[in-house]
Amino acid sequence: MHRLDFEKPVTELEKKIQELRNFVSEKKIDLSSEIGRLEEKLEHLKKDTYSNLSAWQKVQIARHPLRPYTLDYIDMMMTDFMELHGDRIFSDDKAIIAGFAKLENQKVAVIGHQKGRDTKENLRRNFGCAHPEGYRKALRLMQLAETFNLPVVIFIDTPGAYPGIGAEERGQAQAIALNLREMSCIQTPIISTVIGEGGSGGALGIGVADRVLVLENAYYSVISPEGCAAILWKNGSRAPDAAEVLKLTAADLLKMGIIDEIIFEPLGGAHRDPQKMTGTLKEALLRNLKALKAQDKERLVELRYKKFRSIGSLG
Repeated sequence: MHRLDFEKPVTELEKKIQELRNFVSEKKIDLSSEIGRLEEKLEHLKKDTYSNLSAWQKVQIARHPLRPYTLDYIDMMMTDFMELHGDRIFSDDKAIIAGFAKLENQKVAVIGHQKGRDTKENLRRNFGCAHPEGYRKALRLMQLAETFNLPVVIFIDTPGAYPGIGAEERGQAQAIALNLREMSCIQTPIISTVIGEGGSGGALGIGVADRVLVLENAYYSVISPEGCAAILWKNGSRAPDAAEVLKLTAADLLKMGIIDEIIFEPLGGAHRDPQKMTGTLKEALLRNLKALKAQDKERLVELRYKKFRSIGSLG
């Protein structure tokens, strides 16, 4: 299993416990008390390690290659998923998933960035970096959801929108700007959840919502720590410093009023227990959907507009 540098003491102790279990199984020796003592030590070590993470360490967890992605959450918490493709202008962007599904008994439109698990899939998914056709596809689905009076559930997980020449030629900035404008007035409930990386306009392009949720170890920022470090200090190796000053963690975002709720993760991150993480997130989505569905449509749009206009306000 992929481990991060700061997890090394935890990894080594886990390895030692597993070696003891294998030894016990092979030699038929009772070492239960020794294993129990080490397991207790491991639990304390995990709490100490994961309760005091720096902003940069949380960024690393947000990027963990085994972290659940959009399709994983759809598979684990939804049924009857039917994916839709294409923007009706250029092509289908594999970096954004869009379709209809059921969340419990509630029909929803579901949209999200999708990364790959290996090099081949990452190339196909463009590492979760959407082209303009991806944002147009997302908007097309949201407008369909409005037509059929369905709420929209969004999963954000991208380093940022794709900055290549082709994307710029096809109107990347315009596509994102159009989504910001149109999402602000779509008359149906919208919930967005940052499940991993929430990078720049690539995240915000599907992030204008009535409720913005962020997983405990996810991040949401105007720029990546590496990009910020390269601009401010001309040195990408200062990304850990940039992560601190960007105030990109869930706790910082909640304190500043940029997000509405933190969804707490299993100890060590969502990838440690995807099923538990899914259950927690599903409960939060259903709870927020219930509250939003009780709102009058015009009032819903008014409050959404005010929410985003008030971000950064001093008064």
